[in-house]
Amino acid sequence: MFNLTKLETPIIMAILNVTPDSFSDGGKFTQLDASIKHAELMLSQGADIIDLGGESTRPGAPEVSLDEELSRVLPVIEKLKSEFGCLISLDTSKPEVMREGINSGVDLINDVCALTVGNAVEVVANSNVPVCLMHMQGTPRTMQSEPEYSDVVTDVSAFLAERINTCLEAGIDKSRICIDLGFGFGKTLSQNYQLLNRLDEFESLGLPLLAGLSRKSMIGNLLGLAPDKRALASVICATLALTKGAKILRVHDVAETKQALDLFKATYYGVNHE
Repeated sequence: MFNLTKLETPIIMAILNVTPDSFSDGGKFTQLDASIKHAELMLSQGADIIDLGGESTRPGAPEVSLDEELSRVLPVIEKLKSEFGCLISLDTSKPEVMREGINSGVDLINDVCALTVGNAVEVVANSNVPVCLMHMQGTPRTMQSEPEYSDVVTDVSAFLAERINTCLEAGIDKSRICIDLGFGFGKTLSQNYQLLNRLDEFESLGLPLLAGLSRKSMIGNLLGLAPDKRALASVICATLALTKGAKILRVHDVAETKQALDLFKATYYGVNHE
């Protein structure tokens, strides 16, 4: 089981989208063999955990039915566990998908809706699986329609504090929770970089920070780059997040991020001479 309390140094969460419409790699890994082969590659490149998603959360993405999402993710979970025994994070907001994923052996629930849908809190509380709570203003369908905050850092922090408290009251121990500020989820370009600049302020919540910046529009819109041209800038953003206290990096480009992470760890934690 994935133990958040043992994150002494940062780790890499590798993105595996088994969707036809994700913004960066939609359609590439919808076939089981292709998804497993890509997961194997990312594990060999240094991924610590595979983040599996069966429903796109890009801006304007359509909803996916429960049956469709289950049919996309469950065979992959089973195959990944049998082939590699690796850690798996399940990227979903549907309580039913969470339950089936937990029963199939996933090691983390990664929810962009922070367990606000249906009885999601109860599903996680009734397991021993940890959860990542993410902030999003609106829904994937509406989140980029003129997002507004009095102060983006204060507002995001207040939301996450409220969701953490809800989880604690439901019986989810604090040791089972990590948080994600939700870069690109209902934030303007300026607000995204304010959050990155002040990421370290969220350490006051006392939980591991997950940074998901990989190939996002905050990079493309600033630099004028298509999603498949954002690897270098994504690694730079990940490194900036590391210097601000991020403990989990959610990324597409594992090999490149691993190099940056190794350099960061040598600098901040010392070189391992063994």
